[in-house]
Amino acid sequence: MIETVFRSEDVPVADRFDRWRELMRQCTAPLELDSEYRKEFRASQRLLELDGISVWPARFQPVSFRRTPRLIRQSDPEQVNISIPLRGTLYVTRDGHEATYGPDALCVVDSSRTIEVRTLAPQTGIGLDVPKALLPLSGNGLEKLSRYRLSGREGFGGLLVAFLTQIARDTAAYRPTDGPRLAAIVVDLLSALFTHHLATDDQLGPETRRRALTLEIQAFIRRHVNDPDLTPRAVAAAHHISTSYLHQLFRDQDTTVAAMIRGLRLRGARKDLADPAQRGTTVQDVAARWGFPSHTTFTRAFRSAYGFSPRDFRHVSSHG
Repeated sequence: MIETVFRSEDVPVADRFDRWRELMRQCTAPLELDSEYRKEFRASQRLLELDGISVWPARFQPVSFRRTPRLIRQSDPEQVNISIPLRGTLYVTRDGHEATYGPDALCVVDSSRTIEVRTLAPQTGIGLDVPKALLPLSGNGLEKLSRYRLSGREGFGGLLVAFLTQIARDTAAYRPTDGPRLAAIVVDLLSALFTHHLATDDQLGPETRRRALTLEIQAFIRRHVNDPDLTPRAVAAAHHISTSYLHQLFRDQDTTVAAMIRGLRLRGARKDLADPAQRGTTVQDVAARWGFPSHTTFTRAFRSAYGFSPRDFRHVSSHG
């Protein structure tokens, strides 16, 4: 993973907008950029390069972006841009038609087509650029997708936003050699999102389908980890697959379904037991909150994981 960081406060005021514009040219297809704040422009942006794809978390003052016929003729990287506004609104004009994209909506942009994007207030979001050749697109599929306001809150769109947000939040957790792996996950999620909306799941390769399903299952487990009835059988039933196939999916994850559920529950309980604000909550109530109906089972699992009983851990934590 290669990371480039831009902070306007690190640049002389007169150079800020031009420097940011130069970084944007590295991030995505060539654009005409302008801002009424260009004389005292403020922005912070990072460019994460992951084996051929770009992820760029950014905050910036109101700007306008234009991809014109002249720029397309001069240079077309043949890529798809996904713009994800986390705060603020994008006003997008394509072929004379305007659409708006608010927080957690996904705006699909084709580098081969003209577009104008405006923001009227400070903007926080994530940009993603992926070569078209890596995605299962055919015919006018991309044109159709660009008309949609894809959700970033649920389904594969929600998984994609959560994954990109996680990468952007803590790049220190990844080694340089992790770039290709991270890129593969992003491409799989985006491919699954596109084929889901285009109803062309048959275009996905079997390995991509497996990885996308695994990520969906892992997100499902995190959402329902507090449910005491969450078991491998319940997870499999919720995804209309057999329990044996579920276990097969997890063979490449260096864990099992049951171990993932237990680990998430134990980490959640450990966090609550160490929280001074929850001193009045009994250990048994903490256990029940995290899906352990049996106090004995919880105590045994906690001691095995952390070397302390839950009660002793809380005591040690409180005396710091």
